Amino acid sequence: MIRALAIGGFLVGLALFGLVEWLARREGSRIPTLGEVCAYVMRYEVGPVPVGRIGLFGFWWWIGWHFLAR
Repeated sequence: MIRALAIGGFLVGLALFGLVEWLARREGSRIPTLGEVCAYVMRYEVGPVPVGRIGLFGFWWWIGWHFLAR
C-alpha cells in the first residue's frame, strides 16, 4: 500500500514537471524552461567560488545516490 502511494506520488510529480515544461515551451510563455533555470543557477558565484555549479553537482549527486544506486 505504502509502496503504491510512493510510486503514485513520483508519477504525479513527473507528470506535473512535464506539464510545466510543456507550458514553458509555448509561444510567448513567461515560464522559464528547465534549461533556462539551470543556466541561471550555474552562473551564480560568490567571489571566485562557483556556488551554483557546486550546488547543482551536489543535487545530481544526491539524486543519483538516493534513486539510482543499488
